[in-house]
Amino acid sequence: MQQSLSVVLERNTRLSGEFTTEPYEVAWAREARWFIRVLEMEGAGTRLDATTQISPDGLHWCDLEDGRASISERGLVSWPAREFGGWLRLKGTVTSASGDSNDAAAARVLIYLALK
Repeated sequence: MQQSLSVVLERNTRLSGEFTTEPYEVAWAREARWFIRVLEMEGAGTRLDATTQISPDGLHWCDLEDGRASISERGLVSWPAREFGGWLRLKGTVTSASGDSNDAAAARVLIYLALK
């Protein structure tokens, strides 16, 4: 029987500037899917860019190929991750239309990780 697990890594969290989620140990899983639900975008032209990162030990990180999302409006966005090794997390930035990361540009989000 296949196992599955869904975890909420961020709940109603206000993100601004650069961020990373807490790492999550996933060595037992074969596939994963990220979900980012944007509840609110603060500031004109605000964009959230997120990248899936992988790690063999939960300490040292590199980006997973094709594991990126760019979000500029409220709603739900999802993308898969496969062949990721032992640990997963998201790294990202919230920027304004001018490309600056500042307190005026922020996003209130929920971030889920579904594993099986």
